[in-house]
Amino acid sequence: MSTIFRFFAFLLLVFNVSQLFAQLRLPRLLSSNAVLQRDLPLPLRGQAAKNSKITLNFAGNSYRAKADKNGHWQIQLPAMPAGGPFSMEISDGREVITLKNILIGDIWVCSGQSNMEWPLRESNQAEAAIAAATDPMIRHFYVDHTASFIPLDTLKNGDWKECSPATAGNFTAVGYFFAKHLREKTGVPIGLLHSSWGGSRIEPWMDAATLGFKDAKDLEAHLEQKTGAQKIRIAEFLRNKFGDQIPTTDNGIQNGKAVWAAADLDDSNWQSMELPGLWEGQGWDILDGIVWFRKEVTLTATQAAQAATVGLAMIDDSDEAWINGVKVGGLYNSYSTVRSYKIPAGVLREGKNTLAVRVEDTGYGGGFHGNPELLYLKTGEEIISLAGQWKMKVGKAIGSLPGTQDNQLPTKLYNAMIKPIQWFPIKGVIWYQGESNANNPEDAMAYQALFQNMIRQWRKQWGVGDFPFLFAQLANFHAAEPEPGNSNWALLRESQSAALALPNTAQAVITDIGDANDIHPRNKKDVGYRLALGARRFAYGEKNLIYSGPTFASLTVDPGSETGGRPASLRLQFNNRGSGLIAKGDRYGYLRGFAIAGADRKFVWAKALIQGDQVVVWSEKVSNPVAVRYGWADNPDDANLFNAEGLPASPFRTDQW
Repeated sequence: MSTIFRFFAFLLLVFNVSQLFAQLRLPRLLSSNAVLQRDLPLPLRGQAAKNSKITLNFAGNSYRAKADKNGHWQIQLPAMPAGGPFSMEISDGREVITLKNILIGDIWVCSGQSNMEWPLRESNQAEAAIAAATDPMIRHFYVDHTASFIPLDTLKNGDWKECSPATAGNFTAVGYFFAKHLREKTGVPIGLLHSSWGGSRIEPWMDAATLGFKDAKDLEAHLEQKTGAQKIRIAEFLRNKFGDQIPTTDNGIQNGKAVWAAADLDDSNWQSMELPGLWEGQGWDILDGIVWFRKEVTLTATQAAQAATVGLAMIDDSDEAWINGVKVGGLYNSYSTVRSYKIPAGVLREGKNTLAVRVEDTGYGGGFHGNPELLYLKTGEEIISLAGQWKMKVGKAIGSLPGTQDNQLPTKLYNAMIKPIQWFPIKGVIWYQGESNANNPEDAMAYQALFQNMIRQWRKQWGVGDFPFLFAQLANFHAAEPEPGNSNWALLRESQSAALALPNTAQAVITDIGDANDIHPRNKKDVGYRLALGARRFAYGEKNLIYSGPTFASLTVDPGSETGGRPASLRLQFNNRGSGLIAKGDRYGYLRGFAIAGADRKFVWAKALIQGDQVVVWSEKVSNPVAVRYGWADNPDDANLFNAEGLPASPFRTDQW
């Protein structure tokens, strides 16, 4: 017998033995504490030795199947009503797996970026909400961050968690409040299948074909070409900022000592920057690396002698802080954590005090963010604001190559975090994403087609019909603008709203509950509640439920009076008026947030009043208005058109300028 023949015979023997003793395995979604979708056939699956005879016992019935030559098996259970808890027993004749505490209920996929990923423990009134999270009929499955250019069939990790005060803090906050409301209204067990990734664009959640690529190889070739052009842009940016002296190591640290934290450092040649505020948007749009910030504060002897704390808002990503050369605190990779550091006694002094902060950013936005009130020095009971101009200098510069992280690359999250769960029947999807696609007008407008195509793709691939797809519109964010103007976030909201043309879709408008200074507003309860209203309408059959705020329907022009009185106006009709239109928060009934323009396309703030089921809008500055916008801003903070049920009107425009 030749050596080669012996080798292949050995491989064959090893393969056969491994098949003979192959372990009975189940997908991660099929585990103890799972929720299975009610009222739909359940195609359960797993692996075992080839040709094994599989027996599955569940809810008083027994089912059988045979593993194929590759060891794969599938058993389809009939549709079942809500119920449980049950046990499930699966055997291949040699091994038995017993799953416990299984419920039959409704599965809702929770997906998107960081505002969907945001945990209950970091939301408003978190302590009370977690203490009250005692409903074991709510379950949560977290899909680990995984990325792949190749479609995957299985999840490597994950298990179902039963809701309790010990577990709920890690649940998606939006998903938890959504499930809590549905439980109260329907009594049906709810499983939250949570697959989201902070900072992700929408393209990573779509497959190659939907994005117009033949396959993964075709997509990678496209990305390689695009990346080459980006590298040229980054090189030009660094050269324009630093010439031939690009800092590749942190110049603020010399021989292990933080020299730029020294109290007596001459920083007169440093640049200035407004804080809180990320350095993107302040002239450093594609910079990652290390930036140092310094600020002087003058104290009296009494102030310096008090117990003191310094607050630095939130910092993306990591920080170290010094006062008068003494390190007082720091956090690593904690972009969403509010910084508050106690200052040791004796560090502060009468007269000039110097605060130095070293910020390291590894991707996306970098620097200080959050409410200006979170940036302070507190001595005793006195609070001194630190918001405003700080000195800044780049210690280490790394050109940020946008779109090259896993959560930015097309298809990578769909392939690894959605495709492996699409065998699992679901009730519907809740979606909170879009901030990462609102960086420029082109991206914001392109989102319209991408979003609708993604919804169609997911529905087709899940194979359970046009399930309800419910989404949160972008919240209000950034400083409010004093005059009407263009807005990338408004364009993105418009693109989101266009998806309402698809069947079984609903939108939660949340422009009234955001945070101008924080892209992660902490009020997740109302977001979950408003999404749940859409679920009650489209998934639970409450046909007469008012689930949406007013949405623009039509416009007519009122020419006004030629002999004086009110000038020409625009008369607006709305759908989803509920029990009536209201001007929330205005005792005189005046509406805010409207702007109108004539043929010159120059928008001005307008006056607006509710007349019956219509809104009349006008301005003495526009004699012949032709277009109106409402809430058309990154932060339409004063927009106050609601229906009587307390749901805000969706921002809109009638022009396409």
